Amino acid sequence: AAAVGRAQVQQDPSAETTEDTGISLNCSHPNKQLNEFIHWYRQLPGRGPTFLVSALKGFKEVADPQGRLSVAADRRSSVLLLARPRPRDAAVYYC
Repeated sequence: AAAVGRAQVQQDPSAETTEDTGISLNCSHPNKQLNEFIHWYRQLPGRGPTFLVSALKGFKEVADPQGRLSVAADRRSSVLLLARPRPRDAAVYYC
């Protein structure tokens, strides 16, 4: 019963863009509670995951990589926008 209430999270398996062309990374989390933050992490090749940004609702600017996190009004999904991605931003992004 330990898994009861655990948020079910779904992400697109992969996404591609070219340098300086913005890209949106989508995440679905329909079971999130109203008081639970949405956290995003990034894992660069050969490294462990590092914290990127979190938000409860609305928008949150991200400095590096430049972009922003937006949480849907119903909090069932979120989108991490990478505004001007660089080759060094190629990584696995987790929500």
